[in-house]
Amino acid sequence: MPIRQRYQFQHNDGLKVEGVKVGRINGGISSNFIVYRIGNILIDSGPSNQWRHVKGFLQEGDVKELWLTHHHEDHSGNASRVGRAYNLIPKAPVQAKEKLAKGFRIPAIQRMTWGKAQRVITQPLGELFLEDGSPVISIHTPGHAEDLTCFYLPKQRWFFSGDLYIAKTLKYMRSDENLSQLMHSIKKVLEFDFDVVFCPHRGIDEAGKAGMQTKLNNLTEICKKAQNLSSTGLSLNDITEQMLGPKEYLDKISRGNMSKANLISQALLVQLNEFA
Repeated sequence: MPIRQRYQFQHNDGLKVEGVKVGRINGGISSNFIVYRIGNILIDSGPSNQWRHVKGFLQEGDVKELWLTHHHEDHSGNASRVGRAYNLIPKAPVQAKEKLAKGFRIPAIQRMTWGKAQRVITQPLGELFLEDGSPVISIHTPGHAEDLTCFYLPKQRWFFSGDLYIAKTLKYMRSDENLSQLMHSIKKVLEFDFDVVFCPHRGIDEAGKAGMQTKLNNLTEICKKAQNLSSTGLSLNDITEQMLGPKEYLDKISRGNMSKANLISQALLVQLNEFA
C-alpha cells in the first residue's frame, strides 16, 4: 500500500514539520505509522515492512540526523537502513542501546504487523538542537517501554510523544507495560509548556496537552473503579469483563500479550494518592 496520508505543520517562525503515514490494515489490525521530519532531522524510522514508502519520503529531502524515541520495531525498524543510506549513526536513548545493537524478541503478532527490526549501532541522544540552533529537550518517559523518550521543543511549544499519547482512553495494555510508570511519565510531561503533540499513531493534535491531561484523568478513573470493584471481592476476570467487556480478537490473537486484563491488573497496583 502506498503512502496513506501526508502531514504538514508550520510554526510562525517558519519551522516546518512534514510527515507521512505508512502502513496497511490486515484482519482488523492496523500497522499505520507516521514518520515525521523536522528539516533534515528524522523522528523515528518507521516499520521495516514499510521501508519502500519511508525511503520515498526521505528522498524528497536530505536527512542528517535520526532520533529514535525507543527501541520498538515500528519506531526503529528502518534505523539501520537510514544509517547506511545517509551515512549517519542514529541517536537513541541510552536504555535502548543494547537492545538495538544485539536485537530483541518481537512477539509473533507484532512481527506480523510491523516486520523485524535490523540490528543497529546507535549513539546517545545527548544535547539536541535543530538546524537553527533551537534547543530540543529529551524527556525520559518510561511506562510503555523502559527506554521511551519524548522530544520537547520549547521555542515552538511542540512535543513529539513517541508512544506516550496514542489515545486518550486505553482499553488494552501490553504484558510488559507498567501503568504506574506511564501515569507518572504523563504527569511529568504536563509540567512542560507545550500545545501541539506529534504522535506517530494518532497524528498531529493541536490541543495535545489538554488531550494528555484527559488521558491521565481517564487512567486515574480506571484505577479508581478497578480498585473499588476489587475491594468487593470480585476476581480480576470479573472486574475486567464488567469494566471493559469480554475478551476480543486482539487479546486472543496476541495470546494475552495485548489484553484488557493486563490493563486492569496494572490498575489494581497504582497508588492513587500519588495522582490526587
